[in-house]
Amino acid sequence: MNLNLAVLIDGDNIPSAHVKEMMEEIAKYGNPTIKRIYGDWTKPHLTRWKDLLLQNAITPIQQYAYTTGKNATDSAMIIDAMDILYSNKVNGFCLVSSDSDFTRLATRLREAGMQVIGIGEKKTPTPFIVACDKFIYVEILRKQSEQKDDASTKEKEKDSVDKITPQVIKLISTTIDDLSDEEGWAFLGDVGSLLQKKQPNFDSRNYGFEKLTPMIKSIGSFEVERRETPKSKHKLIFVQNMEQHNKKIKK
Repeated sequence: MNLNLAVLIDGDNIPSAHVKEMMEEIAKYGNPTIKRIYGDWTKPHLTRWKDLLLQNAITPIQQYAYTTGKNATDSAMIIDAMDILYSNKVNGFCLVSSDSDFTRLATRLREAGMQVIGIGEKKTPTPFIVACDKFIYVEILRKQSEQKDDASTKEKEKDSVDKITPQVIKLISTTIDDLSDEEGWAFLGDVGSLLQKKQPNFDSRNYGFEKLTPMIKSIGSFEVERRETPKSKHKLIFVQNMEQHNKKIKK
């Protein structure tokens, strides 16, 4: 199903540096028919957004901070989201923020049958992440080709890549078991989809891999097999836990 997406950006809570990459990422999941960003545009810290809004056709929504210490932007985004929901113009939302205050909004939109994609920094609290169908970290959207090729940048890139922990390996392993046939093989596309449902922020790019296949191959705990199919020109990729593979060899 082709998604028509409402993209709602918390201008007070998200960096402007990678808005181009964010919009390119969002386009992978659907057509962003509504694009709005919320903030108090009289404040100097939002001035860096202004040129980017024109370049990406994002509509700025002015929201004055009526009370010190209270985030009026959150309320404006939530009210607009509900108005858009009842307009029946979209079938998905992309909430761009690192603020856990949008957790209930994400949950409510999903209850209404909406697909909800979240985008935020790695500091985003877990409740908001798990309230979304998919959550993407801003940090992984940085394009290496646009970064300066110096030692400090490479060190930052290295530090930003998550380690593949035993917990991650177990998550993949149990997911394969959940989907495997009698011989222990599971279609990798289904594995990726179920991993996303179990853990919305699961993304091979978090671990330095563009795709799931090379990530799984790098771990060494799984057997990968490409199979030809009469219904497709492309080979389908299946994966099996190495433990299951070794049992078959011993037999």
